[in-house]
Amino acid sequence: MTMTKAESLTFALAQVNTSVGDIESNSRVIFDYASRAYEQGAHIVVFPEMTLTGYPIEDLALRATFRKAAEDSASAIARKLKNNGYGDLFVVVGTVGTSHDARSAQGVELPTNTLLVLHDGEVIHSYDKQFLPNYGVFDEFRIFTPGHRTLTMQIDGYRLGFAICEDIWQDNGPAQQLADADLDALVTINGSPFEENKDSVRLDLCIKRAQEVNAPVVYVNQVGGQDDLVFDGGSFVVSKEGTVLARLNQFDQDMRTWTLHADGTSTADELAREMDTDEKVYRACVLGLEDYMRKNGFKGVVLGLSGGIDSALVAAMAADACGGENVWGISMPSMYSSDGSKDDAADLAQNIGAHYEIQPIEPIFTSYQEQLNLEGIAQENLQARIRGVIVMAYSNSHGLLALATGNKSECACGYSTIYGDAVGGYAPIKDLLKTRVWQLARWRNSFAIENGQVPPIPENSIIKPPSAELRPGQKDSDSLPEYELLDAVLEAYIEKAHGRADLLADGFDEKTVDTVMRLVDRAEWKRRQYPLGPKVTALAFGRDRRLPVTNAFRE
Repeated sequence: MTMTKAESLTFALAQVNTSVGDIESNSRVIFDYASRAYEQGAHIVVFPEMTLTGYPIEDLALRATFRKAAEDSASAIARKLKNNGYGDLFVVVGTVGTSHDARSAQGVELPTNTLLVLHDGEVIHSYDKQFLPNYGVFDEFRIFTPGHRTLTMQIDGYRLGFAICEDIWQDNGPAQQLADADLDALVTINGSPFEENKDSVRLDLCIKRAQEVNAPVVYVNQVGGQDDLVFDGGSFVVSKEGTVLARLNQFDQDMRTWTLHADGTSTADELAREMDTDEKVYRACVLGLEDYMRKNGFKGVVLGLSGGIDSALVAAMAADACGGENVWGISMPSMYSSDGSKDDAADLAQNIGAHYEIQPIEPIFTSYQEQLNLEGIAQENLQARIRGVIVMAYSNSHGLLALATGNKSECACGYSTIYGDAVGGYAPIKDLLKTRVWQLARWRNSFAIENGQVPPIPENSIIKPPSAELRPGQKDSDSLPEYELLDAVLEAYIEKAHGRADLLADGFDEKTVDTVMRLVDRAEWKRRQYPLGPKVTALAFGRDRRLPVTNAFRE
């Protein structure tokens, strides 16, 4: 039976930042935002995927005790909302559930990725995600069991359908199943990680689904960092004609309302501003670091400041993430360090307001050499490892998060010293090619100038030829192709999975192709030991790319 529509239905899109496993804290966030939504006149508030449990929960889903805690908390939130006068509000929230239709071979009930609707003190509806992604960073097919039923419901005469993230990415999914359901809106809750240039893909996808169901799509996405993933939020509502009816901020918690009227028109809060690509990538790296620190209890960071562009950009990101006063920059000059590099490191620390200390490594290096008498690469690596020991000593003694400053080009080619400059608990620019590092450094300085601030990164750190300064006159180009060429080959080899024949067909010369492939393939073991860092490209090292360490294939 179709009810007569009320004059309007107001949605609150609650884009929140929750923590994996912290069900108690996440419950408070849900209650807080739900109560605020009610006070703002919303009839229904929509939270992202797995909000109650955090996302992704990986194998926590397999623990029955964890699922029981989530179930109990959902019921408790519903009761608390009613007891506080918010029982009329419909609350759409993601969590982990338990399937009663499927069991493992051992007879154990299986977990589900579930959407709940809370109302009037109870859980009144549930929906289990049908399509479980098993590519890139996702392992949901291994963890969850899929649902098989659609969900629709009416609120004040408005008919709503529901989906969870991957459900709308697959053709012939819930949108197609609900094509004839006469929906007024399709609501999808999401945990979609950030990737450069992903915004337009999401929008185009939702327009396609809106056309399928002949109604607007309400897309609510998670925001925040979780280990090596960054969720950018950017929630929106889009019409079947492709008009963005509502849009929330990226990289921040946000809640805005969108009101659907009985005549099919709608009104919304002011649309959030759109960012350019450089700002998005920079803010993704900062948010990843900020949340890794906050959710793991770190108040400050320590890193080596060499005067080079990589450590400069990481230090600037760290200052933006936790405040310059919580950044410890350690200059560790050797006999090969130039005066310019020392000056650049000191200027950077002053610009961002960081603690700055100088720990010369030459006396320690001399002591090692008196016993070991190393030469060549071994001697160069010794310097890097001494610096790694110093950074970790500061980390341990002051309770600071040690930051690795390597970029994606270096990680790809193994151009870092394991247990040396690769030490640390987090690597903020791990997924940025070297050319991208320069680009973001220039963007950050320009942003500072536009806002009347001191540019954090010394110009000399940006323009001087990169060097590890581990031997007299050393430059990166002694061992690697020029970065413009190197990064182009790396992008094709790694992100596009082009083999040797493909790379030659791309127009790269044979010597460069063979050099880059050899370096990348030989460095897989190093990358397995490299710290976590935020994923910002379509294919990052780690969950995205899983190649064997022992690998004889060279084509």
